[in-house]
Amino acid sequence: MSLRPVSQPLHQQLRDLMLARIESGEWSPGTFLPSETRLAEEYGVAVGTLRKALLDMAAEGLVQRRQGKGTVVSSHDSDAVLFRFFNLRRADGTTFQPESRVLGRTCRLAQPEEAQALGLNTNAEVVCITRVRDGEGEPLIYEHILLDAERFGRLVSAPDPLPNTLYQLYQTEFGASVFRALEQVTAVAADPDCAKELGCAPRAPVLRVRRVAVDYNDRPLELRISYINTSAIHYHAEI
Repeated sequence: MSLRPVSQPLHQQLRDLMLARIESGEWSPGTFLPSETRLAEEYGVAVGTLRKALLDMAAEGLVQRRQGKGTVVSSHDSDAVLFRFFNLRRADGTTFQPESRVLGRTCRLAQPEEAQALGLNTNAEVVCITRVRDGEGEPLIYEHILLDAERFGRLVSAPDPLPNTLYQLYQTEFGASVFRALEQVTAVAADPDCAKELGCAPRAPVLRVRRVAVDYNDRPLELRISYINTSAIHYHAEI
């Protein structure tokens, strides 16, 4: 069967075909794709059409175009990819990478809202990671991270310590790549645990960010609930 897509637009069909090869593991994170000429020949399309598909993929963060080297499948150890998923900035607008302190790791039954968000059965178990993220020694983010225990169960005990960047761990150890994330942002009052960890007064206003991270096929991988002390940082989005 020909690899050439049979419907229009061709560049979108090429994008989908190449994405399938990334998702299958044929082209793993950090792998350089074949040259544009070779790919165009393989798919039976013009180089310009192939290049447009690659530019679309680069805009989505699926691949990175490296001058003089070629196109590489994005990995979560790249700052360019990491900061796609970290929307907090200092007061002056600059980026920073917080350090994480894990407070606890447990395995328990999923609550109904958690199971729904992760696409799990109502009696499924989840791994719950609770941690604080510090910036320049100050606690800024208090968060709960929930994952399907059937797939990520060993995170309850290993690795120890957990790395600062969990998306990279999901990718390298579990073959799970976060493609995009859906966030809901609300203002809430800090509960006692949150206030204690963030060093703010009980019932002080904090920003609550509910994030569902999904893979290339829009399957949920992670539910993350973050509480943010906005006295020194703010949520940043470009629309």
